[in-house]
Amino acid sequence: MANLNIVLDEDQQWLLNCLSATLDPNHEVRSFAEASLNQASLQPGFGSALSKVAANRELSLGLRQLAAVLLKQFIKKHWNESDEAFEHPAVSSDEKVLVRKLLLYSLDDPHRKICTAISMAVASIAGYDWPEDWPDLLPHLMKLVNNQANMNGVHGALRCLALLSVDLDDTVVPTLMPALFPCLLTIVSSPQVYDKYLRTKAYSIVYSCIAVLGVMSGVYKTETTALIAPMLKPWMNQFSAILSHPVQSEDPDDWSIRMEVLKCLNQFVQNFPGLIVSEFMIIVGPLWQTFMTSLEVYARSSIEGTEDSYDGRYDSDGADKSLDSFVIQLFEFLLTIVGNAELVKVITNNVKELVYYTIAFLQITEQQVHTWSMDANQFVADEDDSTYSCRVSGSLLLEEVVNTCGTEEISAIIDAAKTRLSESQREKHAGSAIWWRMREATLFALTSISELLLEAEDSGLMRVGLGNLLEQIISEDIGLDVHEYPFLYSRMFSSVAKFSSVINDGVLEQFLYAAAKAIAMDVPPPVKVGACRALSQLLPKANKGLIQPHIMSLFSSLSDLLNQASDETLNLVLETLLAAIEAGYELSASIEPIISPVILNMWASHISDPFVSMDSIEVLEALKNAPGCIHPLVSRVLPYVSPVLNKPQQQPDGLVAGSVDLVTMLLKNAPSDVVKAVYDACFDGVIRIVLQSDDHSEMQNATECLAAFIAGGKQDVLTWGGDSGNTMRRLLDAASRLLNPDLESSGSLFVGSYILQLILHLPSQMAPHIRELVVALLRRMQSAQIVGLRSSLLLIFARLVHFSAPNVEQFIDMLVSSPTDIYDNSFVYLMSEWTQQQGEIQGAYQIKVTTTALALLLSSRHPELAKINVQGHLIQGAAGITTRSKAKLAPDQWTVVPLPAKWLLQDCILAMCTWKIMALLADALVEIQEQVLASDNEDSDWEEIEADGAEADKDLMHAAGVTSFGQPTHEHLEAIAKIYNKDEEEDRYEDDHLSVADPLNQINLANYLADFFVNFSQRERQLFDHLFQSLTQNQRNAIQKVKSV
Repeated sequence: MANLNIVLDEDQQWLLNCLSATLDPNHEVRSFAEASLNQASLQPGFGSALSKVAANRELSLGLRQLAAVLLKQFIKKHWNESDEAFEHPAVSSDEKVLVRKLLLYSLDDPHRKICTAISMAVASIAGYDWPEDWPDLLPHLMKLVNNQANMNGVHGALRCLALLSVDLDDTVVPTLMPALFPCLLTIVSSPQVYDKYLRTKAYSIVYSCIAVLGVMSGVYKTETTALIAPMLKPWMNQFSAILSHPVQSEDPDDWSIRMEVLKCLNQFVQNFPGLIVSEFMIIVGPLWQTFMTSLEVYARSSIEGTEDSYDGRYDSDGADKSLDSFVIQLFEFLLTIVGNAELVKVITNNVKELVYYTIAFLQITEQQVHTWSMDANQFVADEDDSTYSCRVSGSLLLEEVVNTCGTEEISAIIDAAKTRLSESQREKHAGSAIWWRMREATLFALTSISELLLEAEDSGLMRVGLGNLLEQIISEDIGLDVHEYPFLYSRMFSSVAKFSSVINDGVLEQFLYAAAKAIAMDVPPPVKVGACRALSQLLPKANKGLIQPHIMSLFSSLSDLLNQASDETLNLVLETLLAAIEAGYELSASIEPIISPVILNMWASHISDPFVSMDSIEVLEALKNAPGCIHPLVSRVLPYVSPVLNKPQQQPDGLVAGSVDLVTMLLKNAPSDVVKAVYDACFDGVIRIVLQSDDHSEMQNATECLAAFIAGGKQDVLTWGGDSGNTMRRLLDAASRLLNPDLESSGSLFVGSYILQLILHLPSQMAPHIRELVVALLRRMQSAQIVGLRSSLLLIFARLVHFSAPNVEQFIDMLVSSPTDIYDNSFVYLMSEWTQQQGEIQGAYQIKVTTTALALLLSSRHPELAKINVQGHLIQGAAGITTRSKAKLAPDQWTVVPLPAKWLLQDCILAMCTWKIMALLADALVEIQEQVLASDNEDSDWEEIEADGAEADKDLMHAAGVTSFGQPTHEHLEAIAKIYNKDEEEDRYEDDHLSVADPLNQINLANYLADFFVNFSQRERQLFDHLFQSLTQNQRNAIQKVKSV
């Protein structure tokens, strides 16, 4: 070092010897040296000693690099006492000054690796000390950047700034940019002076700073725009200059600098679109040049594999050098352009060309062919999980093009696809060995936007001709050798399944047979993957009469395939088997003895894999629901799970929880004799798990299982055990443990469903315990940390309100007489929670019960209601964006209203259901009226709700005779109720099957609320008028229309 004289004293020599010893091949020597260094790190001066070694250019590169790495670790442990990783002792202030000085003067080291290590140490310290305790850091870095005579210093400073820029915040960037950006501009615009590496680092710093400004622009739009505007044009010129040159083969430095430019442009477009529009045209041509020439390089490097794509390699700074990473960034920028309302106009006239070249990027690469041929699991994973790749990025771009440009551009996409298909055929005839890749890529492109294409076809607004196009492809390729072109065959199978709605039935039947045949044949794994995908999608829609003759052989083939499958492919085979069982219900009894043992073994051996175990149970459930299968399946499952549940402590992780889940599946909708058989084998084990287990997964599943036992056995559950009193005590003990306020919320998560079954099916036995139950529910609610748990407990209170009717006042009195720690009484606490949580309640059944219970409480006119104040409307603050500082100075304020008005104001009486609050019911009435009078060509959510029903619903709506003055008729309200019920049916999956037995589940909430408001307004006119005035205008209008019928 020219600026520092480092003397090797005795301590320094000892440290060098220790560092050298850590590299010794002898394990004992290494261990002793490492222990010595660890002890030395606790002594004063160790950090400065490491810094001196790292800075001493006369020492060997290996020792210096090792010292720099150890220094970074030392800084993390001992530099800042507030850091989570801090360990005593702390570095003294004097030593910190020396370390910072040594590191700064080492940034111009000629060795890249040393420079990087030093930069990382500087960045680590800067995270703690800069700018307050290290004010000279940035001035020193700026001095190095501006010194062209010392390129090593420029390199070190830029490397350090690149690391620091990632953590820069809005307090630094605005003041840093005016001084830093001109220096960076000089660097990027001087390729004859600065190499690509240095210019790339300069662009990465620009990217980080613009990203910070972008975040600031949400609040400080004027200030950030003023800062960016003068700089934009010169930077756009530099971006253009980089992109205008053809992309170079086997040149990762060229790819890296372009990637940083694209990242910068992406930030400008996303955060400053208004500014970028005026300057955008300067980069359009260069961007297209980069796009076109990158395809040429990508084709040679990745697709054909004739040049080096640098896949999986990184530079000395850890940055990805691969061609793929650059191309993915290119697609990301194009995606941003297409998503911008102004810039997309540049693309609109060239959609066909953009799609045409994008399809070429979607070709399977040589590396993918090799990997996927050897590993079917990787093939499935990459296809299903949308793994980060050029194929995925390109398909996302195509999807955005269709979404943004609309159906008018779909013709251009189809034309581009047809052109690529024709070219692939010509390449085939010319003898090309990779002709099939373009064909597969085209099919992949079409399937990636299949939903959008089918919507356009179904709308009738344009004739896409998808069916004819695909049938032509099939007719041309169906005779190909499956062993020679496995990936093309796989893509054909999945494409036919995706576009089955527009393909001829004869062709579908042919492919269905071909897929079933492929499962049993000795064909490459990708073909079987495609066949499984086709079967899982085609079987549910296929003609049952055509399937039956082949279903047994398909079951046999899938069973064999299960034994060969693993990991990712296993899920796919299970999905296919599920579709086959549901398609061949009538014959399922014949194959149950074959399939069930295989699936049970699969489930048991993959119990730690939630996806496989869940799919396995779904297959078993499909078998259970098939005619003639439930009894043999139950007799097969119980001998396996019963020992597991009776000796849970001796089982491997996950097996107990999984076994309980399996038992719950058997109980669901099972006949009483099956429930009895399961009870005899498993009930004792399940209830012991609830009472004794500390595993939350086991407790959750066992709680659901107990609820299923009660729902299935009802009163018989008490007698099956021989001692009904003992059984009831055990059920209550389980409830008591689950409602223990000290139990973690996760363990109690499904207690609401369990208690609901107790009060529904064992009402006389539960009646003496209601007061104790209410107290326990309240205590559990107060300690609950999970919203779902609180909502489920509120549901129990709501159901108890219904049970107490018509004596709701007595239930309220009981709550009022129960004290709490914080509130005046339990009723105050309950209603405060209820009015806040009602909006979080989900599920049609839950919403019905809680909403109608609130109506009953309001109808009671209990005097306690008038004493409770709750949050009303949010008081709007000053205009403009609410920053954190503003929020601290002026937190949210709410109006405080008496509780009955709150019910009408918030999410309670004003119909929860699909719209969650009754205020939205008024909006729904207006929406329906508008849709009835609107043109049939217009689409809306309401039309989607109507679409699944018969045309009679539409006729009914028109017959309702809604006038333009908005006066509804009784038929109109019936139509609303009918639409609501249909929407509820679509959401039925959200409700537990256990709720079906509750009579309240049959309530038509729309009619109930209409009747409630009419009756309430008539019976309690004065109170109603008072509350009515507290509502918003829209809410009042909604209720007024209901009343006027």
